[in-house]
Amino acid sequence: MQHRNLTIIGTSHIARQSVKLIKEALQQKYDIVAVELDAARYQGLMSQEKQSLNPAIIRQIGLQGYLFAVIGKFVQKKLGNMTGVQPGSEMLTAVELAKKHHADVFLIDRPLQITLKRFSQKLSWKEKGKLFADVVSGIFGGKKMRIDLNKVPEEELIETLLLQLKERYPNMYLVLVEERNHYMASQLAKIMAKFPDKKILCVVGAGHGKELSALVEKKRPKFEAV
Repeated sequence: MQHRNLTIIGTSHIARQSVKLIKEALQQKYDIVAVELDAARYQGLMSQEKQSLNPAIIRQIGLQGYLFAVIGKFVQKKLGNMTGVQPGSEMLTAVELAKKHHADVFLIDRPLQITLKRFSQKLSWKEKGKLFADVVSGIFGGKKMRIDLNKVPEEELIETLLLQLKERYPNMYLVLVEERNHYMASQLAKIMAKFPDKKILCVVGAGHGKELSALVEKKRPKFEAV
């Protein structure tokens, strides 16, 4: 996805293909590499140490947000073991190659603690019940969808999954996808306005790519006018 001086690449956090895509993209010269990370997740990836979630943060982010983070981390680790790719490897590759090529790195994702706190605040009792039922019976009512974990999903499949998420868990979609898309689009628009002559590569999860691309175009004029 191309916008003037910005190129957006959508990835899967556990797919070998994602790491390959990043390596191929950064064979070209980019001045700036923006990644779907916040400071905490960046530090965790760079240290490559096992990060445990301290239950003490429940007071800050709420129980639902904490449980979601624990379950999400467990699932990503299991899927990563299946593909042989540690979650976030493509982001780490992007950062390392950016530094190697003397490109500036920008962290554009909303702080994780804010997202998890919003998750606790917004998840309705109805959604909690659906989530429990889905965990017990299988994702989305037990219907199995064949996905090659080693590849970035096709755009049609991504849109189908996002639509299912939005319909079944509207508040979860709001917090995890919509709000973060707006946040990241604003960050990118600011970078584009500040560095109009710089060539920028943005690396985000494939589920964000299309909407993020549209939002950047909407937000960019506001920051260029400042």
